[in-house]
Amino acid sequence: MVAWIEANMVLAAGVGLVLIGLVWLVLSRRRRPVQRREYRDVLSEGAGPAQRNTALIDTPPAAAIAVPGAGEGTVANEGEDLTRIKGLGPKLSRVLADLGVTRLDQIAAWTEADIAAIDARLGAFAGRPVRDAWVEQAQLLIAGDAAAYEAKFGKL
Repeated sequence: MVAWIEANMVLAAGVGLVLIGLVWLVLSRRRRPVQRREYRDVLSEGAGPAQRNTALIDTPPAAAIAVPGAGEGTVANEGEDLTRIKGLGPKLSRVLADLGVTRLDQIAAWTEADIAAIDARLGAFAGRPVRDAWVEQAQLLIAGDAAAYEAKFGKL
């Protein structure tokens, strides 16, 4: 055995280093303490249990909200595909639906005051109704004037 070690000194040194490395890994994992974090809510210290927010929980779903101008007792259903308006994608359509805007005729009837009120609630999408001319696009889409729409805003 001694003759083999003398003949293969480099190989024996490599095996020795690998063994030392493995022993070091095993022993170092045992010594590390497990770090545990305790959750402590600093903001609610001294506060009682969470209160039920009845204003948000008890509101009727969007499908049950009466739509002005739709006739007495009628209810807005799913609404139209607002993404037909250029510059109004799926995310913005969901934001508008949360605000109660689900149909093109609602957008077509917006006044300057309505645009300002909606624009203030759009967050990162603020300025889009005016910049992309949503009211004009909605009016052309409702009128069914595809030629005028495509001439001004591009292909449907």
